[in-house]
Amino acid sequence: MKLNNLKIVIAVLAFFSIANQAIAQEGVVTIEQDSDITKLLEYKKDVKTTDLFRIQLDFGSRSKAMALEQKFLNTFSQWPTDVVYETPNYKVWVGNFSTRLEADIALLKIKKKFSKAMVFEPKKDK
Repeated sequence: MKLNNLKIVIAVLAFFSIANQAIAQEGVVTIEQDSDITKLLEYKKDVKTTDLFRIQLDFGSRSKAMALEQKFLNTFSQWPTDVVYETPNYKVWVGNFSTRLEADIALLKIKKKFSKAMVFEPKKDK
């Protein structure tokens, strides 16, 4: 009895595999898209969609943050800076590092002049 069931299962599988090959179709798909879509995708990669690491130099009053940013830019001009207000402090953020390792390497250089500097991952806007 089991041998007959096995033969039936094999026959059914063989039938379906042959039928599937006979029905299969070949074709070419052409996708036409507006060139602006490619530009938007590139823009989206740049705008807070990837995980970024930043370095925070310090925080405090607005005048302290602005002075700290200027001091930093006089010493290190290779990284961009931002003064960000998060209640109740102004914070000085440096760089847009794509990996933690890249941020840590920069931190080693920055800590020599700015001892309170630390690496962090900013919250993403939802």
